[in-house]
Amino acid sequence: MTVFRCFVEKKKPFAVEANGVRNELTKTLLLSGVEDVRVINRYDIENIDEEDWNNAVRNILSEPQVDDVYEETAPAASENEWVLAVEYLPGQFDQRADSASQCIQLSTMKQRPVVRTARLYYIKGTLSDEDKAKIRKTLRQNLKSRQPFRKHMRSRNFRKCWKALLLWMKQD
Repeated sequence: MTVFRCFVEKKKPFAVEANGVRNELTKTLLLSGVEDVRVINRYDIENIDEEDWNNAVRNILSEPQVDDVYEETAPAASENEWVLAVEYLPGQFDQRADSASQCIQLSTMKQRPVVRTARLYYIKGTLSDEDKAKIRKTLRQNLKSRQPFRKHMRSRNFRKCWKALLLWMKQD
């Protein structure tokens, strides 16, 4: 069977994750050269027919009101924009891919498709090689390891737990 690929990006007013990444780069890493960040999720899906693929793109992988979808090829980087692609290591659990696969299986009532995801960061600004290395290290580390949510659930302060839950959900 064919492998289908699409890229999904939140429209500018809804790009909360991209704004968070930009803030992390400018405030935590102190990279003043970063002007803007776009985050695009890539989905590769196999063991699915074209009709089910079209339904999955519209109903599972994206929300038409808040997402822009690009099929097969990623959007071209504009001038002064650097692209970094990050994906899970083999053997690492990819919750986004697993959830998409389960949803597609439930909606089609057919065999579960194989889904692989990656995240593309389009970072606009004037960046030195050293800045790019810092960004690469930070964004790859965020994907490989993150603070487990269970630690925050032991807290007696409900408000703190709720904030931790919201932060944890944004990471996925």
